[in-house]
Amino acid sequence: MAVPSMSLPTEPETQTAMADLVPRLKSAFLALSLALAACTAGAPPPASPSAAAAGVDRREPVTILVSIDGFRPDYLERGVTPNLNALAAAGARADMRPSFPTKTFPNHTSIVTGLRPDRHGIVDNNMEDPAKPGVLFKISNGEAKKPFWWSGAEPIWIVAEKQHVRTATALWPGAEVAFGGVRPQSWISYDENITGAQRVDQVLDWVRRPAATRPRFLTLYLETVDTAGHDFGPDAAETTRAVAEVDEQIGQLRDGLAAMGQPANFVIVSDHGMEATAPDRVVRIDRLVDPKAIHVVSDGPFMALAPVAGQERDVEAKLLGRHERPPFQCWRKTELPARYRYGRNPRVQPIFCLAAHGWLLYAKDPPQPFDLGNHGYDNDDPDMRALFIAAGPGIARVGRLPMFDNVDVYPFVARLIGVEPRPSDANRATLADLVRH
Repeated sequence: MAVPSMSLPTEPETQTAMADLVPRLKSAFLALSLALAACTAGAPPPASPSAAAAGVDRREPVTILVSIDGFRPDYLERGVTPNLNALAAAGARADMRPSFPTKTFPNHTSIVTGLRPDRHGIVDNNMEDPAKPGVLFKISNGEAKKPFWWSGAEPIWIVAEKQHVRTATALWPGAEVAFGGVRPQSWISYDENITGAQRVDQVLDWVRRPAATRPRFLTLYLETVDTAGHDFGPDAAETTRAVAEVDEQIGQLRDGLAAMGQPANFVIVSDHGMEATAPDRVVRIDRLVDPKAIHVVSDGPFMALAPVAGQERDVEAKLLGRHERPPFQCWRKTELPARYRYGRNPRVQPIFCLAAHGWLLYAKDPPQPFDLGNHGYDNDDPDMRALFIAAGPGIARVGRLPMFDNVDVYPFVARLIGVEPRPSDANRATLADLVRH
């Protein structure tokens, strides 16, 4: 093959050739870049060296149910709750109607089961069962930790564990009880010596776990506001200080979660409110009926009692009906007002007496030191209303909601954590729109 002859270009010709070559090189480079991009379009971007070295995981939101015992909704207006108010502004806030009676154990159980006390069986802080005559269920004795009393009250953490959702509970009433051998993956029994700050630290430690063992649903119980309300009354400076202290603990929890990059849905509730009481507003039942003729199981804002055998007619004649001075009312348990949805459970005593707003019922001298605040009154009493705040990535920002019954929290929490709730007394529609789709 003949090779064509070539001659060296002159300087002007070289300049012209170079001028033509530059745009052609730019075009070729652009085509090459597009081709490389097309080849790698479906590939994920490489992890940054720092993220890979740190072992960072993409944290799915956790849901934390916090109970602040005895926290009245109007405590948010005292100017000492910036953290709680910020959460309310970021999501939703409402007054809740507690279940009757407005006591701690019945209402904590209603919140996590969606059942009213007559159905879940925790009908009072103090109670007896016909199947265990002479045995008293009481917060301060070991009976409150025995499964016998809780058989009708399977809580949300047990429902979740059965549906393969990890849970952890910090001091929630009844959380240490096993249901058919099932418990939360992690739990701490109630101990008043564990401070609020230590409880928050425990929740944060649980959330720090690797994704494979990290709980998706947690509960936290804080009682100092209730304690101050009892000791000093709801309007006392000491109670306001307790409110501020709990708000700081909520801030500690928020900051700790933020520092580890953990998104969280907060559901913050209380079990009931608090009413001011006084030594001059006490009814002595033993001055109306022979104390030997009655067996008193519970007293205070209400009294649960049984007539001694053979004394039924006399006790009923002296107690049943409305008493104007001093103001209280007694019913047979089967004749309580229907709106209380209470009195059918065998653990409810045969006669139930309810004191008027701020009054107390005792069969002997009141305990000392005298409580300047109490709860257990009519659940429609404004001072008995409970707190509800919800905020987080799974919760819509809707502001103030109308008042609703506390059993409605149960299906809302179940939906947040992705489990199917058990049948209950709750209205699923109440908070359905609060969950982001």
